[in-house]
Amino acid sequence: MNPNAASRKAFTAIGWAAIWIQVAALTALWAPAANAQTTVVCTFSDSRFTEISGIAASTQHPHTIWLHNDSSGGPFIYAVDSRTCATRATIKITGAKARDFESIAVGSDKRGRPVIWLGDIGDNRDNWPNVEVLRIREPIDLISQTVAAKTYRFAYQDRPHNAEALLADPFKPRLWVVTKQLARGSLYALPDPLRPHVLNIASKLRVEGGLITDGAISPDGTKYVLRDYVNAVVYSGLPPGREIARIALPYQFQGEAITWSADSRSLLIASERDDRLLKVNIP
Repeated sequence: MNPNAASRKAFTAIGWAAIWIQVAALTALWAPAANAQTTVVCTFSDSRFTEISGIAASTQHPHTIWLHNDSSGGPFIYAVDSRTCATRATIKITGAKARDFESIAVGSDKRGRPVIWLGDIGDNRDNWPNVEVLRIREPIDLISQTVAAKTYRFAYQDRPHNAEALLADPFKPRLWVVTKQLARGSLYALPDPLRPHVLNIASKLRVEGGLITDGAISPDGTKYVLRDYVNAVVYSGLPPGREIARIALPYQFQGEAITWSADSRSLLIASERDDRLLKVNIP
């Protein structure tokens, strides 16, 4: 969520207090959220995981999630055991700008092969003329390695936006982005297919809630979730879907990561400055 290393986390205590006051005010306007049973699955011991910003469950490797840090983390993603939180592999991405990685998703290419989509979509000042998504073939072997990515540039049809949520169809190379604004964000569809050597234009589908920090489509493709700092909202089908559940999330210092369990029945969440991987059951 940071534009550069020099201005990382440039929030004062007063600034954070102002944000949480506004979050509380917005929460009062939202529909009541159901309480959900939450358990601590495991704790991360890898000292590199200081600012977890995105997680995604692997469809190729059982009990594995892909994880990345915020903008200071460099062009790396990590394969992590979702039962023990142990790091299984470090993947370096060649040619990646890693300007502000904010979200990761697992989907398929046009031949049905599993791919990882990585959203270099953070833009705190809402002023970059374009942002990027990277497509990486999901490694067959979970060993530390260097991989190449195909990069797709895109811009929004109206103006630049900050965004932290990237959603991927599990079965086709289709993507959606949800922008992050204080009162209201918006759901955008990326072109299908994406073109690698032109500027793709994302089309606005509808208005969403404020302060959306991540989202994910379930592995079976029947529903998706968007989260903010307070709640998670589950929708039916693929975007744009119909709201079917609203869940109060446990407190996290800066909750910015969410994905589904392999059976599409519960959620896994993580946060910056928090070493816990939490499982949230959907009521």
